[in-house]
Amino acid sequence: MRQRLSSEPDRYRGRRRVPTPPRSRYAYVAASAFVGAGVVAMGAANGMPDAKAVSPTVLHNLENASAASSQIADRAADPGRASRSQQRGTDKAAKAGEVKAEDVWLLPLDEYTFTSPYGIRFGKLHAGIDLAAPEGVPYKAVHGGTVTAAGYNGAYGYSITIQSPDGTETIYGHSRRVLVKTGDVVKAGQVIGEVGNTGYSYGTHLHLEIHVHGNPTDPITFLRDRGVDIKLQVESIYAGMASEAS
Repeated sequence: MRQRLSSEPDRYRGRRRVPTPPRSRYAYVAASAFVGAGVVAMGAANGMPDAKAVSPTVLHNLENASAASSQIADRAADPGRASRSQQRGTDKAAKAGEVKAEDVWLLPLDEYTFTSPYGIRFGKLHAGIDLAAPEGVPYKAVHGGTVTAAGYNGAYGYSITIQSPDGTETIYGHSRRVLVKTGDVVKAGQVIGEVGNTGYSYGTHLHLEIHVHGNPTDPITFLRDRGVDIKLQVESIYAGMASEAS
């Protein structure tokens, strides 16, 4: 340590010097702080939940999930499940059979545009409805029965008349070609002719006419009562199934 010369001013003259604590005191303070931190950490650790401890709610949920998995496995292995599925298919087919027994009514065309209703037109009765479709498109019988007329028929052009067992008659007019002959027995959904523009016609379309007890009736109302909606182009799904099965 350099000694101060007598000629150098004493910077500490007149000042009170703060005694420097011994190094052992520093060690004591540091040790105390370390121990205090450890105590705080231990206290915090005691207040926190154990990471290994599982919540009772979680255990309950796991038990429920396990039980549900077991139930699903049991249902998959249930031999009666397939039988029930087969039974539903059988019931559906039986329902289609019931519709078949009651008679089936279908749409005459798969796609068409409804262009003219039943009613007075040009000062006289338009006794049927008109469904526009491209020329040559095949049309089907809306109902089963016996063909009582097939060929050219004046204003109807090439037309077909089918009489049902109850006496109801359905007329298909303005055909380009007829594919059945008088005396043929047809079923609902069977192709019987092609759309055309023959006879008294203003464009390619199918004229559909229905007579009950010899009198024309509105096909829209008549067919709707039998599950066929001409305007919405909807028919009973079971009626279609019955037609395919017959």
